[in-house]
Amino acid sequence: MAITANISEKPGSMWSRRPQFLTSSLLIYAALVFWAFVSLFPIYWTITTSFKTAVNVTQGHLIPFVDFMPDWKGWRSLGLSPDTIFAESTVRDEFIRRFFNSIVASAGASFLAVLIGSLAAYGLSRFPYKFLWMKNKDISFFFLSQLILPPVVLAMPFLVLYKHLMLLDTLVGLVLVYTLMVLPIVIWIMRDQFDTIPVELEQAAMVDGCSIWGAFMRIVLPIALPGMVAAFILSVILCWNEYFFAALLTSSNAKTLPVMVASQTGSQGINWWSMAAIATAAIMPLILIGIFLERYIVKGLTAGAVK
Repeated sequence: MAITANISEKPGSMWSRRPQFLTSSLLIYAALVFWAFVSLFPIYWTITTSFKTAVNVTQGHLIPFVDFMPDWKGWRSLGLSPDTIFAESTVRDEFIRRFFNSIVASAGASFLAVLIGSLAAYGLSRFPYKFLWMKNKDISFFFLSQLILPPVVLAMPFLVLYKHLMLLDTLVGLVLVYTLMVLPIVIWIMRDQFDTIPVELEQAAMVDGCSIWGAFMRIVLPIALPGMVAAFILSVILCWNEYFFAALLTSSNAKTLPVMVASQTGSQGINWWSMAAIATAAIMPLILIGIFLERYIVKGLTAGAVK
């Protein structure tokens, strides 16, 4: 017993450091809880606002059944409330079209960006290039540097180009511009993915009779598939939330959900309940993606961090 007491009271022992360890852990968890609250509060506010009336919105009531009684006014304005879901509604039809446009534009652009970006990233990872003074690293940085360019700089060129090509207010035009928007990110992610795959695997496959394309399709592609999924998910999220080009290059047929959310303003003010209902319906797919595909998103964000 004496030996035990002496060990527990020895300076620098685990028991003497335990209060400091608990204090630091509590501070870390408190900071994480606070940051989670800051991050999730806008989502909570948006969802609760979709169930408020005008009075509750203006008075800033926050807690349902305590500060206010939930109402289906926001969802009723979209034709998505329980009492209007089976009735005819032009607003609901418009919402469904915008939702479909967002799906087509986001998924189509992401698929095209992953297809083109994977090939470009594989070439930059495996073959030496030189264009003027630029080599592989310079070319990769050039692709990534396109994200620095503000989208407003491209407004006039895209308007003129799309007008001559008759791509204004079309889903094809939106898919093309979204592809250009996310292509640098896909190349960046996929090049790091290919860099982590040993070249010896392809060399062994070519010794066995595979061509370069055969080694890529049979060996490299299956290994890099999780990275491609991560790049696709990140591209879908970025395209889904894009507003500037959707508002600039569309007018009626190809409008997406972000444009519809912004359109809930009029001469008499902002329909906060309708805007909140549309925003809630718009973020639900992203929330589901974040919950069920989180590991792929993290893998894409940390691609190439450990070699």
